[in-house]
Amino acid sequence: MNRQYAMEVPLEPSELITIRKRLSKTQKQMAELLGVSIKAVHSYEQGWRKVPAHVERQAFFLLSRSRGTRKSLKACWTVKKCPTDLKKQCPAWEFRSGTLCWFINGTICEGTAHGDWKEKMKVCRECEVLASLLPFPQR
Repeated sequence: MNRQYAMEVPLEPSELITIRKRLSKTQKQMAELLGVSIKAVHSYEQGWRKVPAHVERQAFFLLSRSRGTRKSLKACWTVKKCPTDLKKQCPAWEFRSGTLCWFINGTICEGTAHGDWKEKMKVCRECEVLASLLPFPQR
């Protein structure tokens, strides 16, 4: 898969399947957790439909809160060695959510806040904070 296509499809079908299996959920259970139909989950996993940003975000959130995952996560400001002045401007620091920085809009990563989910995920997918919870290799 080429890089441009990967950016258009934030979560690949195999990645959603891997997350669902890591959560030990059926397609029906995953649909309920994601707030979509079972047909939608089936379509995402088959690659017939693109995984929407809100579904990707929810899947990552569920994975981050699953048992055994939280123990190994480090706060983003520790991993990135953020200077105090940037930390104080960042919503992740404000809400003491350094392991959920990828989930929170307006976080200051690489010195700037990113405009939308797609733009943010380009940065977050390369960051070890998000990568440390994903059960598949970084792209």
